[in-house]
Amino acid sequence: MRAMSKQPKSASKTIARNKGASRDFELGEKFEAGLALQGWEVKSLRQGKAQLTDTYVLMKGGEALLIGLAISPLNTASTHPFIDPTRTRKLLLHKKELAKILAATQQKGLTCVCTSLYWKGHLVKAGLALATGKQAQDKRETLKQRDWDRQKQRLLRDSVKQPAQQ
Repeated sequence: MRAMSKQPKSASKTIARNKGASRDFELGEKFEAGLALQGWEVKSLRQGKAQLTDTYVLMKGGEALLIGLAISPLNTASTHPFIDPTRTRKLLLHKKELAKILAATQQKGLTCVCTSLYWKGHLVKAGLALATGKQAQDKRETLKQRDWDRQKQRLLRDSVKQPAQQ
C-alpha cells in the first residue's frame, strides 16, 4: 500500500476577517453558517482572495443571503465564461437559526453582519453576528477603553519587572 503525501497545513484557518465590523457595530449573538460556493470560488479562497468589507446578511424568501462578499478569481483556475466576484451567495443555516436572525433583523436597529470566513475541515464557514450600529461617541469610547487597557498592561508589566531587577 502506497502512503499518500499530505499537503502542509496552513498556520491559520482564517481566510478573511471583517475588522470594520467590530469598529462600526456593537456585536451581539454569533452564528456559524456554511456557504454555497462554486468551484472557482473555493480555489480562490484557498489562495486567500476574499474581502469582507461592507458584507451583510439579507433575509429573503426564508433564506439567508450573503451580500457584498468579494472573491477575486484566479487567472489560471477560472474557465467560466462569466464570473461575478461579488455575486449574492446563499448561507446554509438551520431553521431555528434562520428564525432567530429573521426575528432580530426585523427589530429596529439590528442587522446581521459577516465577521469572518474560515476553514472548518474542508468546508468554508462564515462567522455571523447580530449587531447594532455604533454612534461616533461610542467609537471614541471604545478607543479610549482600548488605550486604557494597553496602559494598564504596560503598568502591570513594568511593576513586575522592577522588583525583580532590584
